[in-house]
Amino acid sequence: MMICHRYLLATLAIALSIERGTAAGSHSSWRRPSCNSLATVTSENTRCASSSSSITDDALNLPLKLRGGSTIADDGEITDEEEEEDEEEEEQRKIQQQKKEEFEKLSKYRTEQQILYQIRSTYLSEMLALRGVPLPTITSVSTADGDKPPEKVDWDCAMCTEEDPKSCLYSFDAEPNTKVVAPLGTDQWISLSALNRLRRTDPTKVEPMWHSRYSILKSWFADESEFSMLQHVGVKGFLVSSVLLDGGNGLVLRSLLIMTVLSVIITLMPLLEFIVGRMIVSAPFWAQWTTWGRVVRAGFPLKLLLGQLAWKGVATTFSKLENNVREYIVDMECEILEESVPLTVGVDSVEEEEEEEDVSDEEEVELEYDNLDGEDFDSYDDYDDDYDY
Repeated sequence: MMICHRYLLATLAIALSIERGTAAGSHSSWRRPSCNSLATVTSENTRCASSSSSITDDALNLPLKLRGGSTIADDGEITDEEEEEDEEEEEQRKIQQQKKEEFEKLSKYRTEQQILYQIRSTYLSEMLALRGVPLPTITSVSTADGDKPPEKVDWDCAMCTEEDPKSCLYSFDAEPNTKVVAPLGTDQWISLSALNRLRRTDPTKVEPMWHSRYSILKSWFADESEFSMLQHVGVKGFLVSSVLLDGGNGLVLRSLLIMTVLSVIITLMPLLEFIVGRMIVSAPFWAQWTTWGRVVRAGFPLKLLLGQLAWKGVATTFSKLENNVREYIVDMECEILEESVPLTVGVDSVEEEEEEEDVSDEEEVELEYDNLDGEDFDSYDDYDDDYDY
């Protein structure tokens, strides 16, 4: 369209110049034109023609743009190839963006699944640790911000009396004539029996009694520790503490209890057979046939449900029996600790040290007398015979 307009303008310019020349010729037709007028007209026509030709040349030399978006450069070549390259780059960019989004979605999914697996494994570890399986838990591996891990520490033992009462972290005041223990160099006393009972019922509450500064369980109640109290309990304490209570995380005690119950049942089997036989042939039992007959003739699912209920009742009863036996053994362990753990603070500890020194002196004297053999006494007898008058 632009080219057509430019051609039309050039044509109009030529037409105007011709018309101007014809108008001048008609005006001077009544008289004879002179040579000057003819020269003037000819020069004007020549100037108009040259201007129109310059206009057309300029119009043709200008770069033109078509409506389709394609351009014509100075050399006349069309740049459709560049447009195709741009379209290909745009498509590649879209494909890369789509792949990036898919990769981000996949990474997010895998991260969420990994977090879920970690949470499930942590939950299973906590549940298994509660059932006695030796697995690390959040409490065992966590350390409060800014706190140091608990350190091993030695212990002091004192006697609580009416004249010299001691405070207790567990029950405010310790009972008279009972032993109390505390970390070495501190006055944070706790009853020895209460401490032992607390470590058997809920070990997680022991170290927080001292704000988790000391590793009480590993220092005072571990066999490999140099500060262990269990090194003073003897053979009886070893059987009670290490075998019955700690053996297999309570498996030894449970096995012994099961064997004891089975032994009692086997021993009482004749009596039980007699009682069951008399019950089966008794009249009151068969008088209730309308009640228990429905259960006998019921389907297998109901019998299975009744069997599960019966097993649950037996397991609950056995668990209560095990807890009672365990509490009795823990009380026995507390008594053994009260008797065997030596005093390190107070008058009694000084008296015990003096008694130990006296015993050691007596043993030294006895050893000296034992070292005197019979030859020395024979020499004294020979001396007496020589000087016997």
